Amino acid sequence: MAIATRAERARPSQAAAAEAPDIKRFSELRSKPLLALFGLSGCAALIYELVWFQWLELVIGSSAISLGILLAVYMGGMCAGSLLAPRLLRGSLSPLRAYAWLELAIAASAALLWLAHPAVRAIYASSALPGSWNLVLRAVIAGACLLPPTILMGASLPIAARMVSGSREGMEWLGQLYALNALGAFVGCVLAGFYLLRVHDMTYATWAAILLNVFAAATSYLLSGGPAPRAVTTNPGGVARRPWIGGVASVHAVVLLSGFCALGGEVVWTRMLALLLGATVYTFTIILAVVLVGIGAGGAAGALLVRLSPSARRNLGIVQLLLVPACLWASYLVNVSLPYWPITPGLSPGPWTTFQLDLLRCLWALFPAAVLWGATIPLALATTRPSTVPADRFTASIYAANTLGAILGALVFTFALTPLGGTRVAQQAMLWASLAAAAFGFWPLLRRPFASRRALAYGLVLLVGATGTFVAVGNVPGVPGELIAFGRSLAYRRGLQDPRTGQRVPLPRLMYVGEGLSESVAVTTDERVRLFHVSGKIEASTAPKDMRLQRMLGGIPALAHPAPRSVLVVGFGAGVTAGTFLRYPSVERVVICELEPLIPQRVAGYFADVNNAVATDPRVHIVYDDARHFMLTNRDHFDIITSDPIHPWVKGSAALYSREYFELVRRRLNPGGLVTQWVPLYQSSEATIKGELATFMTAFPGATVWANRDQGQGYDLVLMGTTGAASLDLDALERRWHAADYAAAQQQLADVGFPGWADLMATYAGRNADLRPWLAGAAINEDRSLHLQYQAGLESLLEQEGDIYASMSRYRSFPADLFVGSPQNVEAVRAKGAE
Repeated sequence: MAIATRAERARPSQAAAAEAPDIKRFSELRSKPLLALFGLSGCAALIYELVWFQWLELVIGSSAISLGILLAVYMGGMCAGSLLAPRLLRGSLSPLRAYAWLELAIAASAALLWLAHPAVRAIYASSALPGSWNLVLRAVIAGACLLPPTILMGASLPIAARMVSGSREGMEWLGQLYALNALGAFVGCVLAGFYLLRVHDMTYATWAAILLNVFAAATSYLLSGGPAPRAVTTNPGGVARRPWIGGVASVHAVVLLSGFCALGGEVVWTRMLALLLGATVYTFTIILAVVLVGIGAGGAAGALLVRLSPSARRNLGIVQLLLVPACLWASYLVNVSLPYWPITPGLSPGPWTTFQLDLLRCLWALFPAAVLWGATIPLALATTRPSTVPADRFTASIYAANTLGAILGALVFTFALTPLGGTRVAQQAMLWASLAAAAFGFWPLLRRPFASRRALAYGLVLLVGATGTFVAVGNVPGVPGELIAFGRSLAYRRGLQDPRTGQRVPLPRLMYVGEGLSESVAVTTDERVRLFHVSGKIEASTAPKDMRLQRMLGGIPALAHPAPRSVLVVGFGAGVTAGTFLRYPSVERVVICELEPLIPQRVAGYFADVNNAVATDPRVHIVYDDARHFMLTNRDHFDIITSDPIHPWVKGSAALYSREYFELVRRRLNPGGLVTQWVPLYQSSEATIKGELATFMTAFPGATVWANRDQGQGYDLVLMGTTGAASLDLDALERRWHAADYAAAQQQLADVGFPGWADLMATYAGRNADLRPWLAGAAINEDRSLHLQYQAGLESLLEQEGDIYASMSRYRSFPADLFVGSPQNVEAVRAKGAE
């Protein structure tokens, strides 16, 4: 091997020095505009991410597995782009022009993707594969859609690195680019979550982001017209340097672990804060915005620290060590402090005031850790030396390592740590990973024999940090079971007093608490009723009004259909709705779609006496998948489909209230089949309820409405649609009711207040033909907008069910052409309805 001479070894530094004037001139003339362009690029990228994820969830499903695939592909494309850019893009091409072409290519790929999305959905639906092969197909579809634009996005920062040398000033400038990109992403997050997707739709948001890319491309191209710095070629003709554990490789280990913790923390704390703040689309937007603004502020602080302090390596280690108390701080606040702040959401004058309180709580908990994660990248970039590795390749590898760590963090925390050990174990893992990152950061400083005193000092700092981490891990709090049960109403419920005695009303006793793959669940009892909770809200119970609703969802279609054999149930809940069908003699098969495995496996047993042991019945098949995805990819047809999803204000649930979903349901019904859909009147406005009914009735024009009343007032509704004739044969229904093999079905309806078939039919509250004047002008919830989740998210604290029902009831009249049969039976329903 040839040995480089002293003169040859000096060439890189001389080359870098020769380029300094060009770098300085570039910095003076064009750095500020380019910083702004990177901000625009980050804004567009976040808009794309929110739009693409919302759209692709409608194609490949919204289960935890599908979301994991989307996240891995999206970030994997960014990682690949950062690694490929320095190798594939010609060094002779002006970096500014290369950046302009990248932005233009991102805009073009986004436009093509949006134009192709109907074809993508059709291809996926027609190519459904069984079992695990379907996961491969989901990954292929996600890759085909997301990899082209994300690879281009990942190439941006390495290309920018070609404009600078590997000097401290150059790395500081790259750190500023990283910070502005993150702050731009923060703007895109807020803009998309609170305006573009709420007021407009995914098409509008996509083209807004495309315009940002085009503007950035045009501006960058114009800036490239004058002199530009030449790419610095480092270590020319010298000895090839191999990264070692104390050098470049340890920096990559630091940023990989930092990315691992950052995405893992976002997964865990988003899940926990959604319990506290409510799982609306706005909550997720606020949490993501706080993380992004923290990373942006941290990136700016890190870049400033690079300028002010000569030891980037030391600062990198200190920042990782500081993440241990920062993560412990967030864990303490989220689990111990914030849930008990005396905040009663119901007293807020409006949702925007509530959002301000939510923002304050998220900032208080998450901002310190986010700032430290943001500072990691600029400090890591500043550890390089021009004689060791080219600036663009080092930047690419740092960015790729951080992105790879983020992918691992999202997958490991979602699919392993949280479901297997709970959020407490996941947060403990974050502390250990931060300590390991600090050890890698300090490692080269500990190896310096010529500075043994400093090495000893750093060793003591690391030892103290390790001791503190050991203590901190033991003090990481677990999520309170009462928070999982009652969520944002916890502080209010803890303060309730009995008006007669003045004593505090105790919370229901916890019977079961579990943290699953996608949801946290609980079962409680006040010794009179049992309640089933999902992610901070009561989803089902054995209270009379809830039991009545669950029996109606199953009982009305099962009794109206002459002989149902196959049933699809959307959402397991407490299993009562699905279990209702098991008492009907003709039912041979019940398929239940449920996202969270803990619910049928652990929760169902607590309600076995009222759900007819549905989870263990041999006629029942439980599918752990999003019901919409199941119907899209499965060719089965059913006599009855009943949909009892979570409230429409919960993020993602609006997809089960859209026009396209109801049309899909219609295609999965056998001739003469029936579908029932739950619509809660509470926590909604009249406009929202009108939109839900009008959307359902676009797919089922002959739809009818049935009311579950509470003390004579409306509480929630059951919508029923059919592919057959819009009429009910009361004589045939009466014969089934009195048949010997319907005795068990009859009894379970009698137990909830329907002693006769006429009592059940008397819950009729209207139909499409009569409600058209009331529904005039109602907004239709469609896939391209899913505006329902944004509108309902603003109304989740409203209690107007009585007024809404009274307004709707004015249009109710007895439908003589709907209820057909003998005069006696028709009159029996009329009389019961008038009571």
